[in-house]
Amino acid sequence: MAEAAPRPDIFEPAPPHDRNDWRLAMGLTFTVVWIVLGYLYISNIVGWGEFVRQNAPALGGFLEGAFAPLAFLWLVVGFFLQQKQLLENTKAVQLQYVEMRRSVEQAEIQSRALAANEIHVRQDIYLKTMETVRRQLGSIAGFLVMSYDQEFSGIAGDDSGELWRQLGTGDPEVFSRRALVVYYSAEYDLGDFLFGSPIRTRHTRRFMEVYERLVDIARDSDPRGVLLDALHDSSHGRLYRGMKTESDRRAAEQ
Repeated sequence: MAEAAPRPDIFEPAPPHDRNDWRLAMGLTFTVVWIVLGYLYISNIVGWGEFVRQNAPALGGFLEGAFAPLAFLWLVVGFFLQQKQLLENTKAVQLQYVEMRRSVEQAEIQSRALAANEIHVRQDIYLKTMETVRRQLGSIAGFLVMSYDQEFSGIAGDDSGELWRQLGTGDPEVFSRRALVVYYSAEYDLGDFLFGSPIRTRHTRRFMEVYERLVDIARDSDPRGVLLDALHDSSHGRLYRGMKTESDRRAAEQ
């Protein structure tokens, strides 16, 4: 692949005006012609002897009249040359402005990319944290169910060993699903299941505390709320809502 031509540095100062500018050439030509005509005029008409014998005021007036057109000519030429230089500088400033705009846009793109990457990192951390916390919530729900079954058998029953095995083999919500039987069934007293003893009260409070921390992490990791919705719709989330409702009801009654 052919290498791209090097990009000019637009922040370098504008190059000086072209020395072959037609205005400059015209001014030099006219100056030379004017001086030659003046020389011929003095030589053929006035005479050099007569010219040098002129008094100072007359000589000064002659030279002033002779060089006044040249002074005006170079004033005009200098004006146009300066105008051209100003135009070149203006173009250079415009190019600098365009390049600065591009730099700002590029910086904005990089900033958005960094922000997106930061969100992805937070989401990755959340997903790894969530697996650990879900297992913790599953264990707490297991202790809650087992504590209730020690007094009122029927939720876990003979399946308790199988439930613990499923929890250990990758199903952290197995006890939460079993606890939801109490939440959705009129056969059991939800308040007694969650707060009927100091042990169950401690397990319930601990479950709510851990779940709320996980909610905070999910909220910070996903501005769109997708992870938070998935968490609320899980068995842990449904069990937490039951705990929260019963906890608020008991607080209002006190």
